[in-house]
Amino acid sequence: MEWKTCNFCGKSIEPGTGKKFVKKDGSVMFICSSKCEKNYKLKRVARKLRWTPIYYNNKHSNKK
Repeated sequence: MEWKTCNFCGKSIEPGTGKKFVKKDGSVMFICSSKCEKNYKLKRVARKLRWTPIYYNNKHSNKK
């Protein structure tokens, strides 16, 4: 089995868990939790949410 990464927050998804969404244009999204799913449906940006690893990666890369 292959580990996927969440398209919203960037965390790794264990095989057998999470959800797979297919958009109207045919692109596939993997979501790890209901928290990510709800925030995605509310059209929130993961880079602006403090609990996502993407937020911390951007925050620390901007410090120079």
